[in-house]
Amino acid sequence: MKSYLLGIDIGTSACKIAIFDKSGNVISTANGDYNVYYPHPGWAEQNPEEWWTAVCQAVKKSLEKGNVNPEEIAGVGIDGQSWSAIAVDRKGNVLANTPIWMDTRAQDICRELNEKIGADDIFALAGNSLQPSYTTAKILWYKKNMPEVYAATYKILQSNSYIVYKLTGEMTQDISQGYGLHCFDMHTGQWDEEMCEKLGIPICLLPDIYPSHAVVGSVTEKAAGECGLAVGTPVAAGGLDAACGTLGTGVLQAGETQEQGGQAGGMSICTDTYQADPRLILGFHVVPDRWLLQGGTTGGGGVMRWMEREFGDYEREEGKRRGKSSLELFNEEAGAVKPGSDGVVFLPYMAGERSPIWDAEAKGVFYGLDFSKTKGHFLRAAMEGVAYSLRHNLEIAEQAGAEVSVLRAMGGSANSLLWTQIKSDITGKPIVVPSSDTATTLGAVILAGVGVGMYESFEEAVKLTVKEKRTHEPNEENQEIYDKNYQIYLELYEQLKDTMKK
Repeated sequence: MKSYLLGIDIGTSACKIAIFDKSGNVISTANGDYNVYYPHPGWAEQNPEEWWTAVCQAVKKSLEKGNVNPEEIAGVGIDGQSWSAIAVDRKGNVLANTPIWMDTRAQDICRELNEKIGADDIFALAGNSLQPSYTTAKILWYKKNMPEVYAATYKILQSNSYIVYKLTGEMTQDISQGYGLHCFDMHTGQWDEEMCEKLGIPICLLPDIYPSHAVVGSVTEKAAGECGLAVGTPVAAGGLDAACGTLGTGVLQAGETQEQGGQAGGMSICTDTYQADPRLILGFHVVPDRWLLQGGTTGGGGVMRWMEREFGDYEREEGKRRGKSSLELFNEEAGAVKPGSDGVVFLPYMAGERSPIWDAEAKGVFYGLDFSKTKGHFLRAAMEGVAYSLRHNLEIAEQAGAEVSVLRAMGGSANSLLWTQIKSDITGKPIVVPSSDTATTLGAVILAGVGVGMYESFEEAVKLTVKEKRTHEPNEENQEIYDKNYQIYLELYEQLKDTMKK
């Protein structure tokens, strides 16, 4: 009997491969790196072919590390970052680097369309305001600025659907990634031909839509030769990384909420009714008949990775001597500073900001410095700033009618006990931490497992696979200082937003 499932996660900085057994135990993992390119201010793009190269190398590595025969893989699930716009021709050749979720080059196009069509009409159908980060504007940017690419485009694919295509030869669109396009009807989960015409996006560019757990094809002979999987291995449509991570933390029912701390930060609140707010992001869950009301920020684990890269020379060397990682030493330095960072407040808008302010020109800011401040103050303030952005999104969601009682954490930042406790204190919410490093790939393999019949239902899959490691309760003693700094956090942006545009 085929007893394993393989998950592929197309993240911003790397792909992650994980092989699981039916009970959700990790058999082996492997990563593959690739670049983000910043050719101009406001641009952020990747080469999908580099994703595939990295995936192939990492799949082979994970099979070898786990001593797993490719024939033992019952199915493959794939998740990926949001809002790609991968232009491919009829043969599946990538025609240009894809702008990724943090790319904001298409601001003018959004302004024009919101005026021409009406921002309210777009929102009423799509459940999301038209912003430059979304796929819609990127397609039209090709049309305006790269006409030769646009003319040669056969289909527009998302990150996970591109890997599905490379594995199976099938061009598909899963329902959870539909939210990136504003001709996607968020009420029905289908393309709206009338809005396609208004936007100027031919519906023929958009692949057919499938449930995220649907088996859409199997590994071809060509793909098998490149990545090491067995010919004929079933492949599910997959879904958005945040949605798969939400499933991988055990979020199935209305009100349950995932908090993520990968490269980006944010939260996903599960709902069984349509609840949209223009300040937030609405998408379908990878679980049927559920939506996710999301807050997606640019500041998350990526903030700490940036700080480690630019300011972590000492910690890297000291870590080697002490047998610890540089990030562990960062935690120690931040933990030595009192809650509230002695008045240092950080705005984590390191690539503009998405929800809830939707300001592509927002800037990162450290406020409250003087000669008494240390590196630890910068580190703790960075952690607190990311937590303030989470609180901001949660408060907007509650205004929209989405109640949240408990957060379920995932992503690299969930490995930090300090950072997770800070988030609990600042939001006032208990935080449950499942196996955070593998939550996203676990969600992807659950899709494959349900699709191939290894699990009878999503409920059975979550019961078997999701394991809770620890729980954090908010410390009420810290609430007063955090409330004060949170108000400063909000005021700083309001006071600086016009300056940021200069």
